[in-house]
Amino acid sequence: MRRLLCVALLALAAASAAPARADDVFDHYVNPVLSKLVEGKDVKEVERLTPNLILDNDRVLPKCTSAFLVVRTNEGRLAKLLVQPGKQKIGDKKKAVPILSIEEFVTYKEGEERQVVCSGKNQSLFAGFRFSLDLGQVVPEEVGGDLRFVVDGDKVYAEPVGKAKAWLVTKHDPKVVPKKQGKFVMGDKFDVKYFEGTFALHDDGRRSGKLTLKVDKEGDVTGHYYSDKDGAKYEVKGKVGEPKHSIEFTIVLPRTEQVFKGMLFTGDGKAMAGTSRLANREAAFYAVREE
Repeated sequence: MRRLLCVALLALAAASAAPARADDVFDHYVNPVLSKLVEGKDVKEVERLTPNLILDNDRVLPKCTSAFLVVRTNEGRLAKLLVQPGKQKIGDKKKAVPILSIEEFVTYKEGEERQVVCSGKNQSLFAGFRFSLDLGQVVPEEVGGDLRFVVDGDKVYAEPVGKAKAWLVTKHDPKVVPKKQGKFVMGDKFDVKYFEGTFALHDDGRRSGKLTLKVDKEGDVTGHYYSDKDGAKYEVKGKVGEPKHSIEFTIVLPRTEQVFKGMLFTGDGKAMAGTSRLANREAAFYAVREE
């Protein structure tokens, strides 16, 4: 009980002090969404991505000044990029050369919802070089790559190479962003349904992720856990116990299972805290409700 109390105090501090993260529309374009997007009418397949083409489509996403590019890599993965045309000063004479500025990119593992192969920010692609979205690196020609940047006199453009294909997103679909849930409010009598929702799970200061839970009338728990490390998705199963604000759930990992035992705050339902066991190691966890 002393351990649960300490963890509960940590969770309460996190729930009240942690600033809310601004909603980023780019994050909601996960692998299944990208797969549908490239088959629809809101994209334009491009063989040569010019600076003018980028500038004509640089405000498609809300609150974003970069163009939104989707690439199917040479290894068949889908990647999303935010790109801008730019120039880089070089040498003592302050000569500026054109570059493709990759503000952010994410490459998803094929067949998975959110699992990431590689990601990064603030990459500059110079003429004569290529970018591999399967490796997440600037590479020379002999390595292959998926995009290359070309400067040929007045002609400046990026183009997919090999089997890679590229689409410029021309219209944002507001349905991609889930509707915000109403503010969570607890009643006078505790209900097992209060365990339902999405929580930011923090496990022993070593792992974190997004936990989504659903509870039926019998108190059986189902859901999923998405790792913050790489977006990998894992099944969750469990049971609401006695007292009713206690819960035990299991995250089914590839070669093992991790068991969590905790209690939901009965005052406001905004957090739960308890212990977890992975193999023979017991640790503490807390989870803060996302609203």
